Amino acid sequence: MPRTPSENERIRQMAKANILEAAMDLFIRQGYHATSISDVARHAGISKGLMYNYFQGKEELLATMVTERIGAIAQVMQDAAALTEPIEQLKFIIGHAIDSVYQKPEEHRFYLHLQTQPEADQELIKYSRLLVEEAARQFELQCRIFERLGVAEPRKRSLYFSSTLQGIMLMISTYPQQFPIEEIKAQMLDEFRR
Repeated sequence: MPRTPSENERIRQMAKANILEAAMDLFIRQGYHATSISDVARHAGISKGLMYNYFQGKEELLATMVTERIGAIAQVMQDAAALTEPIEQLKFIIGHAIDSVYQKPEEHRFYLHLQTQPEADQELIKYSRLLVEEAARQFELQCRIFERLGVAEPRKRSLYFSSTLQGIMLMISTYPQQFPIEEIKAQMLDEFRR
């Protein structure tokens, strides 16, 4: 019996996810520029020709990863905004950010590295800018949370919050097994609930 269009699409999405996972693994271990499309295909267990049925090349892989990353960040903020109380919104943001880094520390470092690319790297700088622009959008949403909390200077408080959370995320991504995650989340929430 032939497959249905929905079954074909499901198989296609699974194959794309496998390729993206293989590419991420190699980009983390070897770096973007040192990874070839042949490396990705081999690591994904498919032929290079089949790979081109899913992605036009290495840059499209990166573009897809960045688009998905931005979408995931935006979804977290959207889900946080759906909560009624600002303290619950902060708790949601803190929990998701810390858990996400703890579960995939290497991936966090990859995106952090990508976000801080030099201007001279013409291939990667556009993706760096996309990540920075999204961070700026999310910062504005976060400022509104601190406004609702009634703090005196919501932008400064939001900047302090972001800096603290980013520092914690960097430390967890560097030393993932050395952090009492739940205690850190509780301590940060306590710090910013006032």
